[in-house]
Amino acid sequence: MNSKVLTVREATFGVLRSFGVDRVFGNPGSTELAFLGDWPDDIDYVLGPQEGCVVGMADGYAQATGRPAFVNLHSAAGLGHALGNLFTAFRNKTPMVVTAGQQARSLLRMRPYLFAEDAEQFPKPYVKWSAEPARAEDVPAAIAQAFLTAMQHPRGPTFVSVPSD
Repeated sequence: MNSKVLTVREATFGVLRSFGVDRVFGNPGSTELAFLGDWPDDIDYVLGPQEGCVVGMADGYAQATGRPAFVNLHSAAGLGHALGNLFTAFRNKTPMVVTAGQQARSLLRMRPYLFAEDAEQFPKPYVKWSAEPARAEDVPAAIAQAFLTAMQHPRGPTFVSVPSD
């Protein structure tokens, strides 16, 4: 009997692999540090100089391969920078899952720098579905739902806000 507990991060990478993700497009910041440490060898991280570029690269990749792209951005500011290209991906009906870090839940009532006040609503109407999981252990399921929704016709981007805790 294996008593090893699967971490949220490990479960999330399992979800990515199950949807055929072989690269993550990103422009990360401090709220994504836990996700980035000890990066797996079987998934490439494509670092972009700015969030709009990252979403543009992911859009082209998904259009060329027919597979969903996975994007990792930094908090509200990063998502805000990416909205122009997210609109393009929405109009292109590109299957894409976008994640953005969020400040720790314990800090949200204090309105910390770079937080999103209503993260689920921020990228609408340019995403088909969005969520901010209430518990850390709900993150992998939310990302799986985001992939399933992104691939449903008409295809299009989805969004998951991931608090750093």
